Amino acid sequence: MKNIAILMGGYSSECEISLRSGAVVTEALDKSLYNCYPISIVKEGWFYTSSNGEKHYIDKNDFSITLNGEKITFDCCYNTIHGTPGEDGKLQAYLELLGLPQTSCDSYESAITFNKRDCIAVLKPWDIKTGDHIYINKNDEIDLDKIVDRVGLPCFVKANRSGSSYGVSKVYSEEEMQDALDFAFQVDHQIIIESFLEGKEVSVAVYKIGDEIKSFPPTEIVTENDFFDYEAKYEGKSKEITPARISERELKKLQEISKKVYQVLELKGIARADFIYHRGRPHFIEMNTNPGMSKESIVPQQVAAAGFSLTQILTEVIEDCIKRNKS
Repeated sequence: MKNIAILMGGYSSECEISLRSGAVVTEALDKSLYNCYPISIVKEGWFYTSSNGEKHYIDKNDFSITLNGEKITFDCCYNTIHGTPGEDGKLQAYLELLGLPQTSCDSYESAITFNKRDCIAVLKPWDIKTGDHIYINKNDEIDLDKIVDRVGLPCFVKANRSGSSYGVSKVYSEEEMQDALDFAFQVDHQIIIESFLEGKEVSVAVYKIGDEIKSFPPTEIVTENDFFDYEAKYEGKSKEITPARISERELKKLQEISKKVYQVLELKGIARADFIYHRGRPHFIEMNTNPGMSKESIVPQQVAAAGFSLTQILTEVIEDCIKRNKS
């Protein structure tokens, strides 16, 4: 039996969502193959909570715990942390130093993909279509007229390094811009302002086993709100249609582009790419390298639509991760 640590929590506003993702992964893992240890990585500390409620803190020298006098080490970490430190490369770098495999992409790739502006910059030379963007750092001089001239209205103001739509506003007028910037700066000191793309929103999960990059049936997102915000994602204010209502030709193109993005960014494990179909072409929005795995999340829906169980896919990903680490 292999010991698997399921990493969850994190230090960001996405902590609670990550805890839900970690609980679903823990439940879905094949207990005939794995001893499962949900590990909370939160500001309070890093610990495993046993069935009697006792917390067993991680020894950070080798990422181990001690239970009943026995030292437990891990064969693999399944990383479900959204935001820092599990999605921005910090935790990955620590685990890489220890030689401990984890299912998300490596530290450098994580840092790039978590930073929306860096991710877009890496993809541009590969002819991946995106919207128009302006980047602002806190304390920069802000020219609202220039912003509107560049990206148009409406537009999106986003915290550059955040997920789950934290720090995101849709702006319809120049008068609304400053409030949107202030809101985003509460989450990150870097801001990305993005042109609005009219069209169907689709999301597709991609993963790699061995040398083969695979994709799941995409999901079409129809939100009751103004955009796919936190409430729409996690509080039932959207309809998620899997598989998406797109043609066979559109499906083929979408899966081709999502696999290309995955390959260019040199990702690992399950990642989810978000697109807007604008003027007949998929435009890349962002890549989630530790996508939500909670019961409300898109990836479990796509796994089911592909005819697999979550247990099957997680087993494939974990075994591939362990194999890669040995090679």
